Amino acid sequence: MPNMYSDENDRKKKTFWAISWLNDDRLPVDHTSMKTFALSLLFFIKASFLLPGKDKVNVVLIFADDQGYGDLGCFGSKKIKTPNIDQMAKEGRKFTNFMVASPVCTPSRAALLTGCYPKRVGLHQHVLFPSSTKGLHPDEYTIADHFKSMGYATACFGKWHLGHHPETLPRQNGFDHYFGIPYSNDMNHPDNKGKPRGGHAGMDVLWNDPESTLTKWKTPLFENEKIIELPVDQRTITRRCTDRTISFIEKNKEKPFFVYVPHSMPHIPLYVPDEIRDPNPLNAYTCVIEHIDAEVGRIIKTIKDLNLEEKTIVIYTTDNGPWLPFKHHGGSAGPLREGKGTTFEGGQRVPCVMWGPSRIPAGTVCGDLMGTIDLLPSLASMTPKNLPAGKKIDGLDASGLILGTSRNTRSEFLYYTSRGILEGIRSGDWKLLRKKPRNKNQKETIMLFDLSRDLGEQNDLASHQPAIVARLSSRMEELDGEIEKNSRSPWLKN
Repeated sequence: MPNMYSDENDRKKKTFWAISWLNDDRLPVDHTSMKTFALSLLFFIKASFLLPGKDKVNVVLIFADDQGYGDLGCFGSKKIKTPNIDQMAKEGRKFTNFMVASPVCTPSRAALLTGCYPKRVGLHQHVLFPSSTKGLHPDEYTIADHFKSMGYATACFGKWHLGHHPETLPRQNGFDHYFGIPYSNDMNHPDNKGKPRGGHAGMDVLWNDPESTLTKWKTPLFENEKIIELPVDQRTITRRCTDRTISFIEKNKEKPFFVYVPHSMPHIPLYVPDEIRDPNPLNAYTCVIEHIDAEVGRIIKTIKDLNLEEKTIVIYTTDNGPWLPFKHHGGSAGPLREGKGTTFEGGQRVPCVMWGPSRIPAGTVCGDLMGTIDLLPSLASMTPKNLPAGKKIDGLDASGLILGTSRNTRSEFLYYTSRGILEGIRSGDWKLLRKKPRNKNQKETIMLFDLSRDLGEQNDLASHQPAIVARLSSRMEELDGEIEKNSRSPWLKN
């Protein structure tokens, strides 16, 4: 039989054609035979092209801080210009139903790296501070651990926020090298006291005084386990983390690598290099996101210049929704309700774009439910090595969603508050929230939304659907009970 895919471009076209047919729900019933043919075509070629064996794919995971669902051009922003991430979406895949496991930093990051709901790994109760005495346990199996076990070069450049003690820093959790801020950039070393106050007005003052990053903050910069700069000059930290990422990729171009780039921006206070700062504080947030976008573009260019795009996947997403009380120093949740710190969609549904020219179909959109907890098993499934047995995780293998070869991996998702309290569940298109009263004189608030028709969570259907409320209430308690029963302890300082 002749090789019908000897031409690489032709093979790519046929692959993406097959995927588009498989994902098209608009096809009438009488096109079943065409879908069957597309499926056969995709099965024939995936081993040689879309899934090139169980190879050692490079991964760059970029994780912004407090960026909203509506803060990218490809997610509908009319104000913020993000041409580089938009181009990633054009050349890759956009995920519109992508969830984080917590609406605040520490638990969200724990979930990303471990594939677990934060409660399972003991990091669900709000964020860590410079005075905190716990962190991510080094016995947990992280994405970095998985790649390192296969001989990958691994590095973390950016905000960690999973413990600042030596026993909890990145090199104890699978990374060869670390450069970045150990907690949020509004936290001072060592006691978090003396911070500027004043909400968005106070942030205006800081934006108008770029050197305030050196005079009003005491945030440390770490190299591995040592502080190398105190305070860190936050004006340059996004660029410097990108510089480190590029150097790391260049150094390891001949071997597989995994690099995690958790930027400390756009968490307040906002800073950018002086030469690109817009002096108007009303444009501060826009300026920061556009700076991040430019740095993402530098990483993509490096990958292309080194001819690594056929071997590399780049993921861009964020840890939770926008910090709305800070107004123009915070972002937008777009069509979603609320933002950071809440279990409404604006707090936990985040933008996500994945790029990988040899694997991820270009110009496609995935609307199926997926989350950061699914990244560990999904990426692991693309490698030659399976995840270790015996350590329970909550993530599912959603590699088919990433590659465009399957649908509907996940049907359920739990919502925990920033303090780790179970508050809701997603089941299909139904979302139930049960908000506990703040005092004894109040009653529990029960809300039910059909997200397929009400993305903005404005139409509460709880009183009209008591059976669904009862079913989902029982299910969320069942799932949470299993997590609590089998939870593991974080690292604790003696």
